Amino acid sequence: MTTQHSVSAIPRVALVGVHGFGERHLANLARLEEAGALELVAVADPNPPHPGTLAGPVAVFPDLAALLAAQPGADVVIIATPIQTHAPLAAAALEAGMDVYVEKPPVASLAQFEQVVATAKDSGRLVQVGFQSLGSHALPAIREMVDAGNIGTVLGISASGQWLRTKAYFKRSRWAGKRSLDGTDVVDGVATNALAHAVATGLHLAGARTAADVASVDTDLYRANSTESDDTSIIRVRTGQGTTLLCALTLCAPEQLDPTVTVHGTLGDITLSYTKDEVVITSLDGERRDSYGRTDLLENLLAARATGVPLLCGLEDTGAFTTVLEAIRTSPAPAPIGTEHLSWEGEGDGAHPVVRGIADLIQRAVRAQATFAELGVPWARHLPPVHTLSVDGSPVAGYQDGSHIRAVSSPRPYLHPVRTLGGTVVTDHQPLDHVWHLGAGVALQDVDGVNFWGGRTYTREAGQYIWRPDHGSISATAVQQTDAAGGHGGTLQETLSWNGPDGAPILHEERTWAWSSVEAAIWRLSLDFALSPAGNKPVSLGSPGSNGRFEGGYGGFFWRLPACEGVTVWTPEGSGESATHGSVTRWLAWAGMFDGGPATLVFVAPDDAADPWFVRVDGYPGVGQSLAWDSPVVARPGSPVRRGITVFVADGILATPDIETLIHQQGNPS
Repeated sequence: MTTQHSVSAIPRVALVGVHGFGERHLANLARLEEAGALELVAVADPNPPHPGTLAGPVAVFPDLAALLAAQPGADVVIIATPIQTHAPLAAAALEAGMDVYVEKPPVASLAQFEQVVATAKDSGRLVQVGFQSLGSHALPAIREMVDAGNIGTVLGISASGQWLRTKAYFKRSRWAGKRSLDGTDVVDGVATNALAHAVATGLHLAGARTAADVASVDTDLYRANSTESDDTSIIRVRTGQGTTLLCALTLCAPEQLDPTVTVHGTLGDITLSYTKDEVVITSLDGERRDSYGRTDLLENLLAARATGVPLLCGLEDTGAFTTVLEAIRTSPAPAPIGTEHLSWEGEGDGAHPVVRGIADLIQRAVRAQATFAELGVPWARHLPPVHTLSVDGSPVAGYQDGSHIRAVSSPRPYLHPVRTLGGTVVTDHQPLDHVWHLGAGVALQDVDGVNFWGGRTYTREAGQYIWRPDHGSISATAVQQTDAAGGHGGTLQETLSWNGPDGAPILHEERTWAWSSVEAAIWRLSLDFALSPAGNKPVSLGSPGSNGRFEGGYGGFFWRLPACEGVTVWTPEGSGESATHGSVTRWLAWAGMFDGGPATLVFVAPDDAADPWFVRVDGYPGVGQSLAWDSPVVARPGSPVRRGITVFVADGILATPDIETLIHQQGNPS
């Protein structure tokens, strides 16, 4: 609880740092002084304010030490100085018996935070932190809407910022763009300074105030500029209550956009443009826009001194933000983004870098709650797969265990990236249109009512896709890889547990991947899997199609392809999506121009297969075998559901005679 202090009728205020953001404080002080709310008695800055800037008898000092020595009678000190000076100046002012307003970030390390908190407690003084967005009246309004269930169950919170900063921005001071200066922590960066309000506001809406409210922080830091600090980063925070906050921030956007914080729900979203205090509510009822006022944080500090009202952004309530800052401070230095992924706009000090495709990448990261590295962005740090499948010394597929996948995308193991022998990537994962699509693998949307596909669930009762708390996960209990002699292929055997939302197993699966070389530009991948009930009761395996969605029978084996041009998809009986989708044929081929060059995938079913092909070309690129096209399949104790498929992965464009010859030469591949 805020302590009420004995104060004079008109608080006397001193400002330390009159340039840069200090100029905004001078304007605000003039406004409040004219209203009779305070008296500006002193300023301190090694560069004195310009003549005529100050009105009335305001004392001018070179620094805070000189100001304190002169004892001008200030009750409150505002600190708007370089980041690395915040903590020592705040502590000095507190020890002198003054209340403090310190600009963000309040400190440059968690140790400094704890020291200043202790000094504030010992002195009995107040410390307000200048996260102005936390004075927005939109914040309590958003909390009320969320608590009222206006957007259903909260799926997560995101903070998005796309700004641009020129070379001049990083030349404005010695500390700009630095992680440290002369051996002192600075921790400048997109998340800790430029777009720190996005992080702080997101934490606030996530209910994370103190350090104890933060369970974990993941950092993924990059830079396009020639700086020490990050300018394009993902920060993922998981709170003690289980909420995920994903901050996707850049100073290398093609144009400057209003930063936002969004609460994502099962029935809609609430988006706050915190620089404008504007809120957009998107729900089943449509879209509504509201505007809100804001309480000035200096006025709030003065009110706290006079009446004991709570501070809107007290120092202790920035413990969660400081925990994020500490994670950034102790992270490896930001990785440079390769010049081939950048374009520069403008000239001289007005030039600024643009990360190509950054807008879509930020949107994709937000939807997937994933880092750039987890998405496999070309310029991001490489995260090695758990296992690597190789043919003749060339890596052709990575085995991912799914541990980084968000819960509502139904985490599960899968192959990605899958490549041709020439290196062309022919799978995608966590794409913007369906972030729960994961490379090549096995997934089902209805396993006794549990969603192992990810995303919304199609139900017969609703007649549409709806969010439900029904997402399961698939985890490996045993994985064994055996490479063939000579390096021509190998096998990967998995024992998997399909677990419900409560963690209880529903299915057991035995899955085997096998791969081998075929010829110079073609290799072969085979999948066999068997699904058995984990208990002694039958388990129903269904799909949207078996629940009433016309021709929506996806589920079982599924291969998500990346974007490609000039796509041709065909079977022995027809070509095009309409002719191949839902057909039952021996094989199906997909050919097109991928990012790395032309390639063909040939999907070959077993001779006795009756599962229709699931094919998507126009909406998104994907191919699957429909295990439950329009009716469920039942796995019974002692009678598992077995399926298999073989895929030939080829560089170049194959024709039907090539495919028939290939299948004939390989015998019965499935």
